[in-house]
Amino acid sequence: MNNSNLSIGLTLSGGGARGAAHIGVIRALVEEGIVPNHIVGVSSGAIVGTLYAAGLSPDEMMSFVLQSSLLRVIKVGIPLTGLTKLDYLKERLAQLLPDNSFEGLKYPLHIGITNLNTAQQELRSEGPLHDILAASCSIPFVFKPVIMDGAHYVDGGVTKNMPVEPLLHNCDFIIGSNLMPYGVLPPADVGSVINIVWRCFDLSIMANTLPSRELCDIVIEPSRLNDCNIFNFTKLQEMHDLGYDNTRERMEEIKIALSLKTELLAQLNE
Repeated sequence: MNNSNLSIGLTLSGGGARGAAHIGVIRALVEEGIVPNHIVGVSSGAIVGTLYAAGLSPDEMMSFVLQSSLLRVIKVGIPLTGLTKLDYLKERLAQLLPDNSFEGLKYPLHIGITNLNTAQQELRSEGPLHDILAASCSIPFVFKPVIMDGAHYVDGGVTKNMPVEPLLHNCDFIIGSNLMPYGVLPPADVGSVINIVWRCFDLSIMANTLPSRELCDIVIEPSRLNDCNIFNFTKLQEMHDLGYDNTRERMEEIKIALSLKTELLAQLNE
């Protein structure tokens, strides 16, 4: 199979600590010579997408997320405007990507953010990378909104958790890595207001991903991720392995889909 000339897009959904699974997905793909060259990311998917687009290997990406202690990321703020802010994430990014721009990345990257003022998702591929990435990770009720150009921005997953639009006209083959698979969720205690809010948030995120799934050639979404709390940063390696193992299990299917797309494009170009 010769798909070396295919342009492969990869969209990485949000999902908190589950973002480590994206690294496992990427590891399995590149091991087989399937190298995405256009990236879209939201929230934790935007972090992994940025690291990949910057040219980091899967081992280097895992080192970055393991060393970014959650206790240092969280800095207590005013509860009415969000409990925490993401200054430490921006500090780590400044060490890794000091030019704070998209232009120096190895691959084209779009990051999804939600503009609270306009109620629209914006897919940014230029501007202050550190602020845009922090905005994409600003989960409502947990992190403070990021203010840019007078507007308040939060997690891109609020509006669309796995956007594909930038890939549709730039890529021959689109792979989706979805950390919030739609389907059966484990039982939850919904006896408190906060638990009801989080349950509804999860359901909303899952539902807004469905239209994007239909636009991907392949969607990788390990069902066991639904058993992993998005704030459990103690099991990053386990979640990485879920992404890796699920991708390996589906590798033959992925290769067949790539081969069929290669043949279809060759016929169209004859």
